[in-house]
Amino acid sequence: MNKFLVAENICKKFKIGKCEVEVLKGASFSISEGEWVTLLGASGSGKTTLLDIVGTISTPDSGSIRINGTDPAELSKNQLVKFRREHIGFVFQAYHILPELNILENVMLPLLFTGKISRTECRKRAEELLVMTGLENRMKHRSNELSGGEQQRAAIARALINDPPLLLADEPTGNLDAKTGSGILDIFEAIRRKNRTTILMVTHDQNVASLSDRTIRMQGGKTI
Repeated sequence: MNKFLVAENICKKFKIGKCEVEVLKGASFSISEGEWVTLLGASGSGKTTLLDIVGTISTPDSGSIRINGTDPAELSKNQLVKFRREHIGFVFQAYHILPELNILENVMLPLLFTGKISRTECRKRAEELLVMTGLENRMKHRSNELSGGEQQRAAIARALINDPPLLLADEPTGNLDAKTGSGILDIFEAIRRKNRTTILMVTHDQNVASLSDRTIRMQGGKTI
């Protein structure tokens, strides 16, 4: 299988007051196309920082990543925004559903920004995703009318609206009960089977990690 995602010797420091904290200390890993991989580790091990770098939200102090052959460090600012929008879907632990929009409008938003298709076509795509995630009866509802699990499913639909080949998920079941969380992970598996989406998920829960193809453990800013 092709190595879809490669991270090599990723290092990252943050300045806190007068001190520098080394969060990542040479993390390296690779993921094949269509593979579902989990970053597993305790709080503070560097999982989310590494995920942010893979998602091009943050940049490493040293080291490199390649996503489907592209090095984000070689892209201009505008090129990077376009690349991120078209190639990477994000599912966060905090759902980030805009309260002023209904769920259908939230899901449509990233695709509308591209200007690639009409609003009618965008709406159809969003409706299809909301049906897939079991929210066909909640499209006109706003975030305060949905449960945590429903908001997370809406966030997954929004992450998929641009049909990204890479899906990044940061503790996607962390705020959910076991049954609801299991349903979210079933959606991930369905997405992967249908689209051959490559999935990188962060968790501290061994039971959640066991559902993925492979687990990469993190400890003290390193992959082990």
